[in-house]
Amino acid sequence: MSVDPQNVPGKVLVGKAEDFIYLLLKYGNRHGLIAGATGGGKTVTLQTLAEGFANAGTCVFAADVKGDLSGVAMPGEEKPFIAKRARELGLAWEENQFRAIFWDVFGEKGHPVRATVSEMGPLLLSRILELNDVQEGVLNIAFRVADEQGLALLDLKDLRAILAYVSDQAAELQPRYGNVSAASVGAIQRQLLVLENQGAEKFFGEPALDITDLIQPDIDGRGFIHILKAEKLILSPNLYATFLFWLLSELFARLPEVGDLDKPKLVFFFDEAHFLFDEAPKPLLRAIEQLVRLIRSKGVGVYFVTQNPIDVPDVVLGQLGNRVQHALRAFTPRDQKAVKVAAETFRRNPALDTEAAITSLKVGEALVSMLDESGSPTMVEQVRIAPPATRVGPITDAELTQVQESSPLKGKYDTAIDRESAFEILQARAQGRASGAPVGAQQDGGLLSQIGSGLGELFKPQGRRMSLGQAALRSAATSAARAVGSAIAKEIVRGITGVMK
Repeated sequence: MSVDPQNVPGKVLVGKAEDFIYLLLKYGNRHGLIAGATGGGKTVTLQTLAEGFANAGTCVFAADVKGDLSGVAMPGEEKPFIAKRARELGLAWEENQFRAIFWDVFGEKGHPVRATVSEMGPLLLSRILELNDVQEGVLNIAFRVADEQGLALLDLKDLRAILAYVSDQAAELQPRYGNVSAASVGAIQRQLLVLENQGAEKFFGEPALDITDLIQPDIDGRGFIHILKAEKLILSPNLYATFLFWLLSELFARLPEVGDLDKPKLVFFFDEAHFLFDEAPKPLLRAIEQLVRLIRSKGVGVYFVTQNPIDVPDVVLGQLGNRVQHALRAFTPRDQKAVKVAAETFRRNPALDTEAAITSLKVGEALVSMLDESGSPTMVEQVRIAPPATRVGPITDAELTQVQESSPLKGKYDTAIDRESAFEILQARAQGRASGAPVGAQQDGGLLSQIGSGLGELFKPQGRRMSLGQAALRSAATSAARAVGSAIAKEIVRGITGVMK
């Protein structure tokens, strides 16, 4: 009985050279690279791999920066080039359809994606806001003060409020934290205004994304394909890159250690990956390197999609075990360097001139090297990529609306929540001072802060040094704990004093 090459257990079909080429599911968390010039077929390769992972029960998260990946939510159409490729590979092509869930930071073409300011943390916010070292230091002070006083930083108005507070209290804070200049605070506030003008205020807030929603398979056992609609987001490259890095950080923080599984829990495709690394400060690059190295033990595979392999730093490139290289054009010295680097990163095949092949590949062809059964890279081969079974090209607005109406997450994230946080608390303090509030009220506020701070201490790791990413994530957890602590403390104060806070 012959085996269907498109449905081999434990494998994802990539394409065909002399024989069929597969990506082994058990090494799907060893990360990968899809590179090549525009028009070479990167998106179709991504779509083919996404279908293979989802069909095997692995969920997929992919950024769609051009809008043409959304067709994965619709049945395929046997267009002439698809039928031709299927015949060339000896495949019995059949249309297929996968459950897709669409997300949009701006909430326009998908479920809103939100994160709190505390979850994002000062390091990533500094990257978005393009702050210098002094301004980043002031932002860190603001986060520390909010953390110690139990002030939840949820949205941008909370961040503005705490910045104004530390500016007003600069003289009192200076002996402990150092100088907080009005000029630095003003510069941060101006950058926040720029961010707001780009629509980022819709991203910061609640309900924040629950990472577990990204790894739950469908009722039929297949993985969902989560599509981030990023056509508008990509116009703000810093926000795009920082959001995706934050998402990876959240996955790393929230998912348990699982070691090597038969298949990944989630595969993450990071399109236009060069935005993550362009002008990134060294601390952030180190955090990215650490995250990519360690996240595979959480059952997550990261696949960078970019034009040139030199867009990815060597320390990260060396961790990408599964590689697909589409055509590159050697018109400029930089292009020629990219061709040389791409050729050198593959395991040499004596029967193939890799460097020459890179510049002569046709659309839908690629140089491919996957990890073999022993976990070692295979020799590079020139491969014709298998055609996807879903639609190649975008879906219509009407189809998108229909998909979203049937989404299992409909209603969970669509309405924003604005609960009491730093802005409201600091505003109430200012009004209390202005109206001459009784001392007892201030003491109650101190009790709330103490209880919230005490609960926050539960989240401190014991007996080990925290990494950069862990420190940022601990700050988020502590702020959340103190917010919870404040709620509990209110109930205690009501019982003791009968005062409604």
